[in-house]
Amino acid sequence: MKKYLFFLLLILLFQACSKPYQVENVERAFYYWKSDNGNLSEMEEKTIDTQQVSKLYVKFFEVEHNDLMGNIPISKNNLSIYSKEKYSIVPCVYIRNEVFLESKKEELDLLADNIVFLINKKKEDNLNDIKAFDEIQMDCDWTINSKDNYFYFLKKLKEIYKKEVSCTLRLYPYKYPDKMGIPPVDKAMLMCYNLINPLDNKGKNSILDNNELSLYLNRQRDYPLHLDIALPVYSWMQLFQNNEFTKVIYTDFDKIKTVLKPIKPLWYEVTQDIVVSNVYLRIGDKIKYDNVTANQVDKAIEIIKKNVILEDSITISLFHLDDQQLKNYSHEEITNFFTLFIK
Repeated sequence: MKKYLFFLLLILLFQACSKPYQVENVERAFYYWKSDNGNLSEMEEKTIDTQQVSKLYVKFFEVEHNDLMGNIPISKNNLSIYSKEKYSIVPCVYIRNEVFLESKKEELDLLADNIVFLINKKKEDNLNDIKAFDEIQMDCDWTINSKDNYFYFLKKLKEIYKKEVSCTLRLYPYKYPDKMGIPPVDKAMLMCYNLINPLDNKGKNSILDNNELSLYLNRQRDYPLHLDIALPVYSWMQLFQNNEFTKVIYTDFDKIKTVLKPIKPLWYEVTQDIVVSNVYLRIGDKIKYDNVTANQVDKAIEIIKKNVILEDSITISLFHLDDQQLKNYSHEEITNFFTLFIK
């Protein structure tokens, strides 16, 4: 009898350990990444309301390195987003990797000071109805060579801000933490898109390729930080003129598709001259259309649920809140991106 109970306990223990961790609560969020005046459109406001979004990750500004001027903020937003206490705002700062490759420690001390100052200044000027920001998020695609300086900066930022600091986490450093290190933050947002350099591999969807995603999420890993998840809800068209990349187009896909003929998977040729979104498309131009469908996102969620160990309460953030992009998804499809994690 004792032997039987021992084996029964072993079976139950094995089942408990092999059972995937169940997410019980999902906080719904969006990224807002436009460089404009921060006024939400009617559709964007409606999306926040109908989807019961409780958090917006808002890009406040970017930072780049200049040999003469040092580390300077660029692409500032004239923010006028008003939360009406419906959702919290997380200020985000995109920092180019060159900043940490080119800066000395004292320059990073100053950068941390300046970032906190600018965030607080924007709050006073444009978002004074908000009592405080409980979290700020840094976005940087760091490398092995920039890791030490970036992590030093994050520690300094945490000392100054004295509240929650998070960062974005690309899939390469997620898969190789021994090589890339663990960022010294409170939590990380795992960015499950933009896996492929769009100009290096022209035969794959550079925004979301689930075969590529599976290469990074190929087994369960217990990452030593709380992980939230970011998913793509946008598409783009890459324009090539005279076989040279010209620019990325984010809007008016329906109008553009009327003058396209398919030539191979993902690739199209312009069949007549047309002006769209202040872009002059000429006959013979080539367009690579990286389209992210709801079905692709659903499959990505399946891969994530199978391989990423998540806590019982997480934030799912969709990138990004843009009426031109969101019209490509139904209300039910967007809802599903959030609810699939608890099914």
